[in-house]
Amino acid sequence: MKTDLNISDHEILQALADWNDWNRPEPETVPRPFYENRLRALSATGEIVVLQGVRRCGKSTILRNAVRSLLAEGVPQSDILFLNMEDPRFMGDLTPALLNRIRELHKRHFRPAGPPHIFLDEVQNIPGFDKWLLTEYELRRSRLYVTGSNAHLLGREIGTVLSGRYLPLTVHPLSFAEFLSFRGMSVTTPLDLVRLRVEIAGAFDDYLTWGAFPRVARIEDPEVKKLELHAYFDSILLRDVAARHRLDSVESLLNLSRYLLANTATILSLNSLKGKGSFGSSYHLLNSYVEYLEGAFLVNRLPLFDWSLQRRAANPKKIHAVDTGLSAVACGFARRDSGKLLETVVINEMLRLGWELYYGKTGKGFEVDCIALKDGRIHLLIQVCQEMGDPKTRNREIRALCRAAVDIPYARDARLLILSQGPGEVIRHDGLEIQVVDVIEWLLGTELKTPFPEPSAG
Repeated sequence: MKTDLNISDHEILQALADWNDWNRPEPETVPRPFYENRLRALSATGEIVVLQGVRRCGKSTILRNAVRSLLAEGVPQSDILFLNMEDPRFMGDLTPALLNRIRELHKRHFRPAGPPHIFLDEVQNIPGFDKWLLTEYELRRSRLYVTGSNAHLLGREIGTVLSGRYLPLTVHPLSFAEFLSFRGMSVTTPLDLVRLRVEIAGAFDDYLTWGAFPRVARIEDPEVKKLELHAYFDSILLRDVAARHRLDSVESLLNLSRYLLANTATILSLNSLKGKGSFGSSYHLLNSYVEYLEGAFLVNRLPLFDWSLQRRAANPKKIHAVDTGLSAVACGFARRDSGKLLETVVINEMLRLGWELYYGKTGKGFEVDCIALKDGRIHLLIQVCQEMGDPKTRNREIRALCRAAVDIPYARDARLLILSQGPGEVIRHDGLEIQVVDVIEWLLGTELKTPFPEPSAG
């Protein structure tokens, strides 16, 4: 049949056959129950499910696991359609017309019994995809799952047209528990922690050093790990930032991204960078670049906590790399501040769990690494340090938490927590109680954490 597309019907059908395992079993993958359970709950609402997160964090695999679950539940293979919109065969035809043609060919040749489950990977590559999704949703022709590697997927495109019709799920690189499962280790009881303590400690060193991208976690050769991480960094910068925002020159963006990733867990003052030749000459340009990097999930920015939204927006933010492996790339794999890496790991875990996060400062200038809110209430004040054996470090962390609990309005009832690489204890100081917890036990446990927020339409 003649169409306005460059790609033929035969080529589309070949792409469908390549991406869908109609005549062969689904490839084996490592389960990620945290996200797969959430995805199942979100899809049960009938809304469009949107998985977002940094490139190569495992979104596609989570979709593949969702396909496997549907098949296990008895959904016919003909009712499932999976497509990666970065397939080179589609590159000249990335329009809603291509999606319509794919939909028609699937219906004609595979005759789904009911509304098919359509999985669209990296859908932000198609201009106007949001309106196509809206039509499918309103006519109830499909059950829709989409992924994207840029937060703007939930900005102008989806946020405007699909408001109230989609449910977002942000996917992060591996948690430490997932990292161990990718290494073939199962830690489910306190006895496992004791029995495998040497292996777990070694794995945690790797987790800090090389980060938590799923593929990197399964590579043993350090040189291959470096090559893989370099490829991720370049791909994110070029495809999800430079190409996305049509940047003619990427030198300043490249320099800034390396600076931010290398200085993870650092308060960023754009004014201090303005005028430095390698970053750009204007505050507006620098701010745009940082927003682009945040939009590509390369970094997270924590505001300084203040009950005043105006002061919160005006103060400098604290930068955290989305993954310590990308921080290693930015540093040229040189030795880094392990305390800052530890703090970034904790922040990323809290973000994964759905907390609203800030950093804090007391009236006397003491810094608090993490202030965690839920439903408008301060629940946790957290300090992160390597070890509590040094008296100076110990006094600093205790003083900052106690001062913050007093200085910050409505923080008095918050739980005070110090995470370190050492034994746990309870400290009582100035009428307050501080729990010191081994960071590995905290990462692998469920105490002092919140359940993931319940689904709500975007």
